[in-house]
Amino acid sequence: MRIRAVIFDVYATLLRVGPPPPDADDQWRTLFQDCFQAPPPLGRFEFSVACNQVIAARHKAAHARGITFPEILWPQVVAEVLPSFRHLPAAEQEEFIYRQMQLGRTLSLQEGAAAVLNLLHEQGRTLGIASNSQAYTLRELERALAGAGLGMDLFPRELCLWSFDLGFSKPDPHVFQILTARLAARGIIAPEILMVGDRLDNDVQPAKRHGWQTWQIMPTGNGGPTAGDWRALHAWLSRAAQR
Repeated sequence: MRIRAVIFDVYATLLRVGPPPPDADDQWRTLFQDCFQAPPPLGRFEFSVACNQVIAARHKAAHARGITFPEILWPQVVAEVLPSFRHLPAAEQEEFIYRQMQLGRTLSLQEGAAAVLNLLHEQGRTLGIASNSQAYTLRELERALAGAGLGMDLFPRELCLWSFDLGFSKPDPHVFQILTARLAARGIIAPEILMVGDRLDNDVQPAKRHGWQTWQIMPTGNGGPTAGDWRALHAWLSRAAQR
């Protein structure tokens, strides 16, 4: 079956996730001086622990409401851990969160991803995103794509599903059902959709249950006929286009 649409995961798929910057603790102190004109009330590790406790409580409440794979809103979590965050203007809250998130890991576009995106765009394929994400994810992805001369306009807005915007996350089947329906409205049926992601549980298996084709991104080399790195995916897509 030919491929007419390709849906991508973001973290560890489009974006490589690396270790925190070496001066993360210094940047943490600078961040609070810039945003609050005061030293941080918590260290980075203490802040992370407190946030995880808030997330666990919110997930528990969502599970009680029948949401199997709930998603939180990161600004609400931060506001609960850092009450002074509530008093920042919206633009400053966004900037604080973006900078704060960059202290936990480094991000870059995966090697070979730009070539695949360019190939699919040249072939006229419809592209979309299904990501467990927060609002800052869009800024992170936009920045990484821009470094390769690409933009978010590759992905039609209605074909980008962000978990923070939905209130639930992958592998919830509704993520794949929504995209299946929206692509059907474009005349694209399930067997013509390819899911590209790094995780079997969140990406590959639920996509297969909806009748999609799949490709599992693996760190190096080729992991089989429909798994491997971005170069292997590029070769596979090139061969598929010739059939």
